[in-house]
Amino acid sequence: MSKRRDRRMMGRALGLARLNQGLTGPNPSVGCVILDADGHIIGDGVTGLGGRPHAEEIALDEAGPRALGGTAYVTLEPCRERSSGSPSCSTKLKDAGVARVVCAITDPHPLAEGGITALRQAGIRVEIGLGERVAARLYRGFFRTVHAAKA
Repeated sequence: MSKRRDRRMMGRALGLARLNQGLTGPNPSVGCVILDADGHIIGDGVTGLGGRPHAEEIALDEAGPRALGGTAYVTLEPCRERSSGSPSCSTKLKDAGVARVVCAITDPHPLAEGGITALRQAGIRVEIGLGERVAARLYRGFFRTVHAAKA
């Protein structure tokens, strides 16, 4: 994928995340865009109202089997665990056969932390930092809440 396309797709994901900002309960509003192996958009999503479903779930459901070998652009680190006990977003991305994940910023929440590590351990190429400054502003309140809870 070209750097130009990467910037454009992350910009799209960040735009999606802004749509439900403040409407997703305790969860942050995340945006996700999935491209197939040929670089065509096959799915996108934003965290649902009240925090469920997660953006990655929506985008993967839309993409279906075409996600195999594709790239996911996610505004926040995909979760490693789910409080509901259902499969995490990192597990769903792995199971879908996504080859690459471009993530704007890591997630300090204890249930999400480690999602990137899990993806890498599964052999998925993960890049972090594209759109990080914008994401840091978007998630400032969420990060403050998480850090206060950890203290």
